[in-house]
Amino acid sequence: MKTNKFVEGLKAKSAAELQEELVAAKKELFNLRFQNATNQLDNTSRIKEVRKNIARIQTVITEKSKLA
Repeated sequence: MKTNKFVEGLKAKSAAELQEELVAAKKELFNLRFQNATNQLDNTSRIKEVRKNIARIQTVITEKSKLA
């Protein structure tokens, strides 16, 4: 249910907003990896969650580009 709302929210955004969201998610992933490498990360499952969110964002971007 949570992911469906996330994807619906992504589909409502414009291409520029999706690009901003993608950049923010990639920065978050970098920071999480950095924290994991220095043993500062408590919730390691967050890395997996962010990777999946990046894939979802890229999928919506691809869908929008094929419709245009």
